[in-house]
Amino acid sequence: MLTSLPDEFPPHVLREYAMLADGARGALIGPRGDVVWMCAPQWHDDAVFSTLLGGAGNFAVTPTDPHSVWGGQYEDGTLVWRSRWITRTGIIECREALAYPGDPDRAVLLRRIRAVLGQAAVRMTLDARANFGRHKMSRLSCEDGVWTAKTGALRVRLSGAAEAKVVNGALELYLELPEGDQHDLVLEISGRELPAAPALADASWSATENAWQQGVPKFKNTIAADDARQSYAVLCGMTGSSGAMVAASTMGLPERAEQKRNYDYRYAWIRDQCFVGQAVAACGEFPLLDAAVRFVAGRLLEDGRNLKPAYTVNGGSVPNEWDVGLPGYPGGSSTAGNWVNDQFQLDAFGESLLLFASAAQNDRLNLEHWKAAEVCAEAIMDRWQEPDAGIWELTNAKWAHSRLICAAGLRAIGRNAPPAQGSKWTSQADALVTDVTKDCLHPSGRWQRAPHDARVDAALLLPVIRGALPPEDPRSVATLKAIHDDLADDGYLYRFSQDGRPLAQTEGAFLLCGFDMAMALHQSGKITEAARWFERNRAACGSPGLFTEEYDIEQRQLRGNFPQAFVHAAMLETARRLADDPPPWQGLRA
Repeated sequence: MLTSLPDEFPPHVLREYAMLADGARGALIGPRGDVVWMCAPQWHDDAVFSTLLGGAGNFAVTPTDPHSVWGGQYEDGTLVWRSRWITRTGIIECREALAYPGDPDRAVLLRRIRAVLGQAAVRMTLDARANFGRHKMSRLSCEDGVWTAKTGALRVRLSGAAEAKVVNGALELYLELPEGDQHDLVLEISGRELPAAPALADASWSATENAWQQGVPKFKNTIAADDARQSYAVLCGMTGSSGAMVAASTMGLPERAEQKRNYDYRYAWIRDQCFVGQAVAACGEFPLLDAAVRFVAGRLLEDGRNLKPAYTVNGGSVPNEWDVGLPGYPGGSSTAGNWVNDQFQLDAFGESLLLFASAAQNDRLNLEHWKAAEVCAEAIMDRWQEPDAGIWELTNAKWAHSRLICAAGLRAIGRNAPPAQGSKWTSQADALVTDVTKDCLHPSGRWQRAPHDARVDAALLLPVIRGALPPEDPRSVATLKAIHDDLADDGYLYRFSQDGRPLAQTEGAFLLCGFDMAMALHQSGKITEAARWFERNRAACGSPGLFTEEYDIEQRQLRGNFPQAFVHAAMLETARRLADDPPPWQGLRA
């Protein structure tokens, strides 16, 4: 008999989850073949499977043999996942994907069970629960072997489970397949009326395979082609038809246990989107660059100097925070929405200009996009003296990083502008650097975080990487050394020293910063050291190769929302940049 799914499928460490994604939504699959998290119809909607946060709702395909050993892998350059179990009598695989590219109104989840060696005995359970588990399935009926149901405002349809039984309001099916046989399950979930005909397994698989094969390049121009392809696939899966890319597929996963620093990242951050655009532009791959430019330009043309740090994937406002009423992932909470909607983040304007400059350099910036770049530059000149929340979204201050990254953006777009306009923007960039020098130059000669905060910050690597000032500038050299001396530990990097405690006791190492360190060292000519940093940080992922925002060095665990798009972007860009020699005038090579 079906037991309580949250008890039957308790949460695992994050490194053991794989993500399926189709651009419109994502699903996390655990080692027991349990889909523990999926929001529907889209990323920012309520979860229909929420056992990850202690709620109800699950879709599981699990070997009946309790003594099975799990493994799995992505098919190369895709988000098609193969769960694999070795049991006492054989080997079972379940191939799974969200039909790609996804329909914003309808999720189609494909699962193909195969008896690889010996007989495959599995149990399927489907307990769709809309609105974070509040609504059980209702109106369950089976016609011509296809089950339909409702849960809240969502429609549910399951093909391939004609023999399933209704147990405690959920569907349960036991399957036994002889060696070599396979069986398809197709789950459709929609906020609208479903199409008259169910999605067909073979056709859906064929279209999905073809889309991934056509959409993910080989990345032979990187030093880690396989990982680059996988990171690119992750970014594709998190980018929808509007051009928006969500920062992560999840909410409420703790960055540090019991500190309640749990955020909802199921929205499109302007900064993160710009990171991705610049990374793929460096690789010479443009679909995700075009998507980023389209989405960011649209927001700038609509909101101008009042650009928000983040938006829903439809370009709407991020909702205020609210408690969805679940226990939360262990050590975390269940807060949806995000307080970022009330913040001003100056650096988002600088990153936007860097994005537009990357597009212009590749002849991918049209007249409308150029108008957005002009709006962005004017916003910087209008607002650069205002305190902002900064890259780490903290209290308002005159952050050195925010002003310096705006200087980098103005310089970059200025090189692609008509002479008079370019000169104006370059002059403004010089003024910004001069201003930061006046109030954020530490007595030691390095940059400090803010006028009244003398600490060093790993974010200060980025302005040099992006060209705010040269890497051989004494301020750049001193800052790189201070960051390495004060914030590095065993090949990983922390953002900043939060208090007097050891770095590892306040938060995890920040993987974005670790990859930035690799790029900064490479840019300075320290090739061998850069490669060591790259290899160290790209290893800080789970079994499926997915990164979170932070990495707990001591426990070797992933921390924070999952997977984190900007870390995959940083890995991709670093893999590309380290494949080339730095310019010959930069430093002595290690």
